[in-house]
Amino acid sequence: MNIKPLDILRVTEKSFVIAGPCSAESLEQTLTTAKELSSLGVKVFRAGLWKPRSKPGSFEGVGTKGLEWLQKVKESTGMLIATEIANTIHTREALKAQVDILWIGARTTANPFAVQEIADELETQIKSKKIKRNQITILVKNPVNPDLDLWIGAMERIANAGIEQIGAIHRGFSTYEKGLFRNLPHWHIPIELKRRVPQLTIICDPSHIGGRKELIHPISQQALNMGFSGLMIESHIEPERALSDKEQQITPKMLKSIMELLVVRESIDNSESLTELRREIDELDQMLLNLLSKRMAISREIGRYKKEYSIPVFQPSRYNHMVIRRISQASELMVDPDFVKLILQAIHQESVRQQLEIFNSTKNKNQ
Repeated sequence: MNIKPLDILRVTEKSFVIAGPCSAESLEQTLTTAKELSSLGVKVFRAGLWKPRSKPGSFEGVGTKGLEWLQKVKESTGMLIATEIANTIHTREALKAQVDILWIGARTTANPFAVQEIADELETQIKSKKIKRNQITILVKNPVNPDLDLWIGAMERIANAGIEQIGAIHRGFSTYEKGLFRNLPHWHIPIELKRRVPQLTIICDPSHIGGRKELIHPISQQALNMGFSGLMIESHIEPERALSDKEQQITPKMLKSIMELLVVRESIDNSESLTELRREIDELDQMLLNLLSKRMAISREIGRYKKEYSIPVFQPSRYNHMVIRRISQASELMVDPDFVKLILQAIHQESVRQQLEIFNSTKNKNQ
């Protein structure tokens, strides 16, 4: 995948902020918000024009006419402008209006057909020389479901169209469970994305992860601590009157306070003490691998015993009792219970897989 670090980092700060309202609602609201954000040093203004809603009848954005408002923002402030696209028409209209940055939303990313239509339109624009390969920046939000390959696949489709400036936005993953977050962060997924595509620029959308104003600062700081290159934050001059997502939008004044509190850690500490701690981590990781190897050897032995005495592989009562007991122990040892539960599930799945492999190999020999 031919992806380069985003050029927008060269015209903004190393850790940059894209900010603006969830939706452009009027020319006055759009311009006023943009001017206040520009005064804070924000270089990229975002605003949704086409809003994907779960049900018809709710505010679905102002549509194409909002492009004129974004153009006025660009003319009056010098900011780069960004908006979401979800189909060929959105793409064509936004490019015609010279929008600098287009992002593909989570629902669209989850639909390979829709992403391919956008990619085809981008390729057509490039071949007809209406745009250049590095002229437009495309940001791809993670899909609503925690599927890393689907996320990467969407970016590959855009890259295959000839676009060179591609970045990713981590906005969390949908869940039916009510909890602290609107969308679960699942931080290990963007971390794995960065491992697979090291040159990829990844920014975080704390507004959609948290879903509440008070969570924007801690989520933003955590993202920067983990090495994210920037943030996309929803900001509205009057959040309480916003036509969409009012709970997660903050005023430019609140954004200013958050930006002043954020700490960007750029230097890499290779001190002797840190080197020693990393060495201890490496040793412990090796011990964990050795223990897992021994555990799986015992699981295979149990599998052979179950086969010999016709015992089903999966024993629900035994598994549930084990999980409850281990999670209780985790709390006492100051380890996050959800983290331990996730590990136990993975270990159990692998144990079952290896036992089933023994069952199947025995059947094949009999056949």
